[in-house]
Amino acid sequence: MTEAEPAALRLDPPPFGNDTALAAVWDALPEARIAGGAVRDVLAGRPVSDIDLATPRTPDAVTDALQKSGLRVIPTGLAHGTVTALVNGRGFEVTTLRRDVETDGRHAVVAFTADWRQDASRRDFTINAMSMARDGSVFDYFGGADDLAAGRVRFVGDPATRIAEDYLRILRFFRFQGRYGRVPPDGETEAALRAGVPGLARLSAERIWNELRLILNAEDPSATVSLMDALGVWHAVLPEATAISRLQGLPPDPLLRLAAMLTAEPLALALRLKLSNEDRDRLVRLLTTPSPRPDDDDATLRRLLADHELEDLIGRVWLDRGPETLRQRLAGMTRPLFPLEGRDVVALGVAPGPRVGALLRQVRQWWLDGGCIADKAACGAELARQSCAPP
Repeated sequence: MTEAEPAALRLDPPPFGNDTALAAVWDALPEARIAGGAVRDVLAGRPVSDIDLATPRTPDAVTDALQKSGLRVIPTGLAHGTVTALVNGRGFEVTTLRRDVETDGRHAVVAFTADWRQDASRRDFTINAMSMARDGSVFDYFGGADDLAAGRVRFVGDPATRIAEDYLRILRFFRFQGRYGRVPPDGETEAALRAGVPGLARLSAERIWNELRLILNAEDPSATVSLMDALGVWHAVLPEATAISRLQGLPPDPLLRLAAMLTAEPLALALRLKLSNEDRDRLVRLLTTPSPRPDDDDATLRRLLADHELEDLIGRVWLDRGPETLRQRLAGMTRPLFPLEGRDVVALGVAPGPRVGALLRQVRQWWLDGGCIADKAACGAELARQSCAPP
């Protein structure tokens, strides 16, 4: 630290003092600082997930220093000045300070710099532009700590300029607004967000869904999504999910919340957003699974559990605004499993072929009709009876 670059504040004792893996990286790169989200969350008193570091050293010099300290280095993003230091199975991204040379609304061409303020000036929001040295000194060039304390999400510099550099920042704004914002954006920021909406069409479906998933995973995204809707952002990225009032009261489950708002065919949306196969299938199931009802008896619920996933049935109760008692009943039940397999049919002397499946389906229906309580012996007896009946 120099007089030309005083720390905004110093945390004492320094955070992460007991993190031996991080200490190994700092031993190799003593000038490095933690940058971005980890600093923000330390100041906010929130759990820290990933720890990323920044340094004025070039990627080659970073690699050399880490390897001389016996650490493994992976060149994860050399084009953007990033390598990953591996310590006892943990990865720490270390990025050389950068300045933007050229941006096109999606990608940036960068050059390396040794100027910490210049690197901070290219970040999206003031709360993400802080850095912290090993001794706990926090460097805050744009008032991020004050904004964090006030619950204010503010772009670094001119909002319209920052959005034009990368239109994904529109969605990132709402993600951070939903988590850290307690005051609405100012008029200049709102105008820039609204004006930047056409640029969202330049983003890939994968990038859009990644941000929407994070927005919908907030504790209560209702106010954030309503603001997005008011500014024209929501309709630009999710015109198939306009029932935003249905967000109220749902748990932090992005796919469940998406299903609640959906006003179009789920499979078509899943394909447009390029959801993973797992997410695609679950979204469709949430909207096609039969609805459990509060007056269903246990036998009816067991039949539903035999044919459908517990998570999907509980999701249907959420979507139908069913009572908590019904969700608790389902959660406390064991999923019944039909006890017979094809080999049980063959063991009775039935030749392999279509009749094996037909008999299994008949006995399974008998098992379902009885409330899914018959054990293997009872099902076997029913199988024997039906196998002797004329085809």
